[in-house]
Amino acid sequence: MLNNIGEIKNAFLIRIQGNTAVAFYTDDIINDFLNQAHRYAAGYKKWPFTEGRVSTTYTTTEEWQFEGYKADSFRMIQIGGKRYDKKNFRDYQIYREENESGEDKIYSDYGRTLFINPQAGGSGTLTAYGQFLPAELDTSVPATETVFGPDEDGNEAMVSLMMSYAKEREHKANESDRLLNKATIILDNLWKKYEDEQFAYQTHNTGMFERFDVLKGAMNDEIIKRNQF
Repeated sequence: MLNNIGEIKNAFLIRIQGNTAVAFYTDDIINDFLNQAHRYAAGYKKWPFTEGRVSTTYTTTEEWQFEGYKADSFRMIQIGGKRYDKKNFRDYQIYREENESGEDKIYSDYGRTLFINPQAGGSGTLTAYGQFLPAELDTSVPATETVFGPDEDGNEAMVSLMMSYAKEREHKANESDRLLNKATIILDNLWKKYEDEQFAYQTHNTGMFERFDVLKGAMNDEIIKRNQF
């Protein structure tokens, strides 16, 4: 079973055929491998369990930044309960240059900065929906769960990633690449499972994560749970 980070670390140690008494794989090194694997796996896809929303009072400022969210990940925003349309950054800039007083409800993002048309007349609460960055794992608590929770597949991919890092440290490039490939295959298969589960939510004009009608509200930093849909 791979339900938490304690079990993930034990699986790694068994497979690497070593233990924390071996200087080559100290607790610090293993914990570093664990957090590296967690960041890689969590950021590999736009997982539904890393969807979140953040809310604040809107002012007519064009540029916004929300700490803890991935770059270019905001797929929808609402201001005062009204949805704004997302444009690619180039089109947004062209619009702003050619229509300085244009009131279209549009926005874009570039890196970690969100650009909202300040001429659109928005007021009230700004709510932005995107992918949050998982916090660093508390490696001192073995029962700590990863973003995958008790999901065996996601955590199994993390073990393979940790093994890949270990083999890279041992200068065994081919073995490291093989284990990295194994991890990505596991993650790709897991993503396919989520796609299949989410397919039922699609309509003729909305995509996989565009379940906007049930997401109104003003809660801050609310993680969107799969079972709420």
